[in-house]
Amino acid sequence: MSRLNGKIALITGGASGIGLASAQRLIDEGAFVFIVGRRQDVLDNAAEALGPNARGLQADVTKPEDLDRVFETVQKEKGRLDVLVANAGVGEFASLGQITEEHYDYIFDINVKGTLFTVQKALP
Repeated sequence: MSRLNGKIALITGGASGIGLASAQRLIDEGAFVFIVGRRQDVLDNAAEALGPNARGLQADVTKPEDLDRVFETVQKEKGRLDVLVANAGVGEFASLGQITEEHYDYIFDINVKGTLFTVQKALP
């Protein structure tokens, strides 16, 4: 028996890397998984590879209106959310003297702001 039969999951950063592997594992355990990412072509390829128990949703986790649309879509299509994996994140290295305000904002907007507001908007 699969532990997640009938469960609905959402994974940000779910179209590649750890997010994609997590999506596959959740599907293998019986869940339906929404994967979220910024690049539509990468999402389409990932959703196709994952099969019928996956759906890609294009969104940028740094934009509250995108997150609202994602959670509205999940609610409309499945009626609830059981599992959330706030996985979207980036890492770009620069020496201390080379870090700009734009570089800092880019990383913190995705890794901190995006994670915080993803979880906050998932709570209801």
